[in-house]
Amino acid sequence: MRGRSTFSCRDAALFAAWLMACACSGSLHAAPNAAAFDLEKLSRIDDFFNNEVAGGKIPGAMVLIKQHGQQIYFKTFGVSDTDTGRPMTADTIFPLHSMTKVLTSFCVMMLVDQGRLKLDDPVSKTIPSFARMKVGVEKKGARGRPALALVPARRQLTIEDLLLHTSGITYGFYGKGLVKAAYADVEFGDFDNAQFAERIAMLPLAEQPRTLWDYGHSTDILGRVIEIVSGQSLYQFEKTALFDSLGMTTTKYFLTDPAERARFAKPLPRDRKVERNPLDVTRWQSGGGGLVTTMDDFARFTAMLLSGGELDGKRYISLETFKAMTTDHIGPGSGVKRDFFYFPGDGFGFGYGFGIRTDPGKAVPPPPGSIGEIKWDGAGGTYFVVDPANDMFFILLENSPSERTRIQPALKQIIYDALQK
Repeated sequence: MRGRSTFSCRDAALFAAWLMACACSGSLHAAPNAAAFDLEKLSRIDDFFNNEVAGGKIPGAMVLIKQHGQQIYFKTFGVSDTDTGRPMTADTIFPLHSMTKVLTSFCVMMLVDQGRLKLDDPVSKTIPSFARMKVGVEKKGARGRPALALVPARRQLTIEDLLLHTSGITYGFYGKGLVKAAYADVEFGDFDNAQFAERIAMLPLAEQPRTLWDYGHSTDILGRVIEIVSGQSLYQFEKTALFDSLGMTTTKYFLTDPAERARFAKPLPRDRKVERNPLDVTRWQSGGGGLVTTMDDFARFTAMLLSGGELDGKRYISLETFKAMTTDHIGPGSGVKRDFFYFPGDGFGFGYGFGIRTDPGKAVPPPPGSIGEIKWDGAGGTYFVVDPANDMFFILLENSPSERTRIQPALKQIIYDALQK
């Protein structure tokens, strides 16, 4: 792999968990200490989601668990559309929202692996306007009111900053402050990735690069980088480089086919103004939040992650590059701070596109899971966990934004309670 990447002894130990679950070829193998599932305990998932649907808290959902390459559990619950009563079916299409970031980040690492991009490349190498980025600092202005001062960034943003969400590029829909408000003003409209990148380049950074994990439009900018480096639209590159080869036939940014639109999982009426709707076709292929998928599609991608970057004999990125993706780069000694909005959560670091479990965390008892697991989720409630120590992954697909922070941990607890140690 080309570009800056360093690994500590602790990083190497974390990655060893992956090597227990897959051989150097990437083929699936039973992890030596993998636990087996108690199927009776696993059936508690049925009761949980049936109660959620019956209580009107969610319209529906589906859950898949695979271990050692075999399906352990798969069920659908409720309906995909409360307006029509269409049942939830295996081919229902869900918005991924921020789980899109994992796919976009993986495609960036494919370009890094091919030598077409470097982690330490300045973003301005592909998008020149990013050479002029400033950092916004709030100060007291006239009559004591807050005012925004612009100071030079201590260095240029890099591709790695974008992958790690340490670029200073933020979102405008959470948190407070003048910089956040400025981002909120540019997040909506009909634009393409080139125009959106120029919008972001005109805004101040929320903090100096590589000082704070700050969730934001970094991955959307990576989408534009992919377009420039590849000479294709973001979707066309992702389709030809990854989706087609994996058999992800329904993973795309917008649904224009009437049959596919009818399969789209709609949230309850109270949740219908969360982020963008792939039924509203615009020009923006948001690499940070725009893809839709099916369970079959995303399970192919997740199985490839569990196999260390390979599936069905085809390797998508080298084992070295996969190691970089699944290594925590923002932990102790990195200089990166965490605030209230550190979404990976307690016990998790962050690699190139997803959270990575590095330690049990501070909670007593610690939350379920395994050291070395990787995970991410989306605003609609979609959620996945890849656990190499137990040679398994699980995927939750739902479109229930207001319930996701409660449902995701509840599901994970049930799944890990069913693992027999």
